[in-house]
Amino acid sequence: MRDRTQPKTSYRRDPHLSNILPSLWELLSDAEREQLLIWSSFYIYKKGEVIYEAGAIPQNAYVLVNGQIKVTQSEERDQIIRLVREVEFFGYYAHFAENPIPSTATAVEESLVCLIPLRSLEEIIQSNPRVGLYFLHDLSKILVETHQMTITLTQKHTRGRLAESLLLLLEKYGTEQDGRTIKAYLSRNELANLSNMTTSNAVRTLRSFQEEGVVHLDGRRIKIIDEHKIRKISKLG
Repeated sequence: MRDRTQPKTSYRRDPHLSNILPSLWELLSDAEREQLLIWSSFYIYKKGEVIYEAGAIPQNAYVLVNGQIKVTQSEERDQIIRLVREVEFFGYYAHFAENPIPSTATAVEESLVCLIPLRSLEEIIQSNPRVGLYFLHDLSKILVETHQMTITLTQKHTRGRLAESLLLLLEKYGTEQDGRTIKAYLSRNELANLSNMTTSNAVRTLRSFQEEGVVHLDGRRIKIIDEHKIRKISKLG
């Protein structure tokens, strides 16, 4: 497998890294900033397009500028192990573990992604300890999130898992202008993969939530009617 770093569509009006990653940008020297600007590139990935595949040798660190990305691992079926929010890094930790990438990243919707070559990023980390601490903090957040997801998927029942997934989508992507409709439009199959259940179970559980007045369903759009109850269901597991 190879790292897919040359999608068909490039982004010709690149946003500036100082606006995308201001907290990282302020840690860099002028020379390091110039280095990142020279080597970074921007691409648009269409809905359903694979950004990198499991088994690839990591070549880039990725930053989601806008859009939605899912990271999956496959055993008997795809399992969504991470949802990437805007301005988050992804796809780089396998490089520092000196392993092939264990997962596949796919655009859930059309997404603009910044690619930073790992060889350039590693040079900066080696010479700038503050940047190293920045990525240590970033990896720690990913570890905490992964730990919480593992608990959810292994210890909670069906209703608790689905409720936790809805809260995750709410926290990651926020809502539309009504303040209730989750601004993420996963298919029922994707929602099932996120919740570690079959699609039929996900559909039945969503319908039961709607019948209980917890959510309102409109195709892929999910409106949270009673967030307190969703949190209670998630907590009870």
